[in-house]
Amino acid sequence: FGAELAVARTAIRLACEKRPYRIDVGVGVSVAAKTVVIATGVQYRKPDLPNLARFEGVGVYYGATQVEANRCQDEDVIVVGGGNSAGQAAVFLSGGNRRVFMLVRAGGLAESMSRYLIRRIEETKNIELKTRTQIVALVGSDSLEGVTWRDASNGESTTAPIRHVFLMTGANPNTGWLEHCVALDEKGFVK
Repeated sequence: FGAELAVARTAIRLACEKRPYRIDVGVGVSVAAKTVVIATGVQYRKPDLPNLARFEGVGVYYGATQVEANRCQDEDVIVVGGGNSAGQAAVFLSGGNRRVFMLVRAGGLAESMSRYLIRRIEETKNIELKTRTQIVALVGSDSLEGVTWRDASNGESTTAPIRHVFLMTGANPNTGWLEHCVALDEKGFVK
């Protein structure tokens, strides 16, 4: 359709002072355009676990769609996080014949989650909320085979043969290069 495609590893800066816009994509390299479509994505916040990358997509997931739910049919799962995304994932995943362990670093959910979701979690018998708890180890060879978590309130560690972990710990937007041209909220997301 007459579109010119330019592939760059990253955008460095958007110059919006005059038209056409200019996107700097490297030292001395830029692309000019009348219109810029911004679809920069995010960087997921990840726990500091040495072998986390090894299990991404083969036991560790950053979204809870039907695809992932089908992979863990009738198996216990862990949902990490205390925000609305984590609550929605826990409720969604509880629909199968599985137990859902919800691990939250904070002392509760009231500070970070909608009241209606907290109520749904409390009413769902197969969701087990573990506060002040975080994952400390992932075990497996080709895929995730087990998880160890630690309760910070008593120091007790638990290891379980869980093969599916859903990290719903938030994300940081890839928008630093848009400063001064596009309105961003306090977290850096495009308004």
